[in-house]
Amino acid sequence: MLLGPVLVLLLLGGAGPASAHAALTSTDPGDGTVLRRAPAHVTLTFSESVGLRDDSFRVLDPGGHRVHTGEAGRAGGRADTARVALPGELGEGTYTVAWRVVSADSHPVSGAFTFSVGRPSQTAAPVDTGPTEDPLTAGLHKTARYLSYLAVALLVGTAAFVALCRPPDPAPLRRTLVAAWWTLLAATVALLALRAPYEAGTGPSAALDPAALGDTLTTRPGVLLLVRLGLLVPVALYLVHAARTARADRRGGRRTALTGAVGVVLAVGLALTWAAAEHASAGTQVPVAMTSSVLHLLATAVWLGGLAALLTTLRSARPAPDAATVSRFSRTALTAVTVLVVTGVYQSWRGLGSWQALTGTAYGRLLLAKVILVAVLLAAAAVSRRWTAALVTEPAAVREPGRVPERVPQPAGGPPPEAPRPEAPRATHPSRAGTGTGAGTGTGSALRRGLYRSVLVEAVVAAVVLGVTTVLTATPPGRSAEEAARAAVPAGGVLPASVTTIPFEIGASGRGTVQITLDPGRTGDNAVQAVVFGPDGSLAAVPELRLSFTLPDKQVGPIEADLLDRGGYWSANTVTLPLPGTWTMKVTVRVSEIDQVSENRRIRVER
Repeated sequence: MLLGPVLVLLLLGGAGPASAHAALTSTDPGDGTVLRRAPAHVTLTFSESVGLRDDSFRVLDPGGHRVHTGEAGRAGGRADTARVALPGELGEGTYTVAWRVVSADSHPVSGAFTFSVGRPSQTAAPVDTGPTEDPLTAGLHKTARYLSYLAVALLVGTAAFVALCRPPDPAPLRRTLVAAWWTLLAATVALLALRAPYEAGTGPSAALDPAALGDTLTTRPGVLLLVRLGLLVPVALYLVHAARTARADRRGGRRTALTGAVGVVLAVGLALTWAAAEHASAGTQVPVAMTSSVLHLLATAVWLGGLAALLTTLRSARPAPDAATVSRFSRTALTAVTVLVVTGVYQSWRGLGSWQALTGTAYGRLLLAKVILVAVLLAAAAVSRRWTAALVTEPAAVREPGRVPERVPQPAGGPPPEAPRPEAPRATHPSRAGTGTGAGTGTGSALRRGLYRSVLVEAVVAAVVLGVTTVLTATPPGRSAEEAARAAVPAGGVLPASVTTIPFEIGASGRGTVQITLDPGRTGDNAVQAVVFGPDGSLAAVPELRLSFTLPDKQVGPIEADLLDRGGYWSANTVTLPLPGTWTMKVTVRVSEIDQVSENRRIRVER
């Protein structure tokens, strides 16, 4: 029944609100533009709020030397912008701006772009996006994130298994709880220490810098990791109290209900430290997304952590778990999977953005892999449910040792001679022990062995699902990836406009060029900027400049750009190109009162 809803997310490709991972939407100055005067600031605008670092901006002059800039700040107090002040004595040439910020979902993004003052340099400084991701730091950070997911699943899932499924002997599960608690503690400390080098893209030795750690503790990801560490203290006290309560006699429903309520509050608190630092914390519908993320993580923990607890119980518990325990977990797991399907469909819709993103982005491909793995997991769960049903319907004489079977009618002539009674089996390995004797023992052991094997398969697949989930939470959602692709962002994360340079003859004076910038160079409204350069490469003043666009394949145009002389360059605020395709751009330059020249260039306009 649940396989269908899981696969429904494959059909969710409609438009919707933007999601996490900051995408650069505009720069001021624009990439590749030529300015008559040096700008006072460099301003970046993103698709969501971003965090700034001390080295968020590095501006390089035409010779590749770093320009002294002011402290990074905001434009107009807006959290989705980053701005840095430039010195007033910038000389002529091409300047490179490298930037690095932290998305609202805690992942760093970086890029670079160029602009020119006066005229472009013959050779510009290489476009450097800043420190690249250090492989060792990235590997350690990913490992710590995976261990934290695994630990919280074991911690919450095992505690839920003890509380909801009531195994006859929870003692073997205490080691799992203790190991999960210590693993979560160690992974959280590692994430906190690695946060600074992860954001900066440097080696793990930077984690030893006290100043960097102090800066981390003032950021939202650092605060959330600190909150997680703080929550682990009451979690430890709760586990000690729950263990003592389990060893003691039950004292009534009120105390048990109160203990359960405290456990739920602590579990929700832990889940919030993940939801507030991941994709759900950015974009639109944040309250709904945060709620969905918390429920998704808790349902994952109850199901997958409960699987590990059941596996441990089946293997090492003495006595073996009764059918009631297994049946309770089966019902609990079904509820958890239902929650997983509902929240997973919503999160997939929120993260994908379009049908193309399912196969055209890393996020979509990882999501496909996760869906396939979850389908395999559900198939294994169906097998486990059949073993559970067989265990529940096992004959009463098998489930209850010592019970005398009911008398059944015997054929005329009396019963057949009684066969010799077999001796009771001697000590048996716990994994082979049943709940009855003789044939009952064999039947009970066979059912439990079958259930153990199917649960083991579920647990192995679940570990792989957790691994894919860990990578998925660190991958830009499909919506953001498509936004970046629509903006034609190159490898460094730069948002360029369409820049075309067209040479033209100036009679006996030589050869000039006109540089035309079409921003963003896509269907819809575009801004146009045109700069004319003389034979020596300096800015040239011309009496008139005209520009038009034609799409021959669709017989559209010519569409005239109403260019105005801005005193050194020409511009038009809006030129609407309604269709994608290969357009013909015609530029006409009047170089004197009687002479003019026209040139054509083909440009590609994307959707």
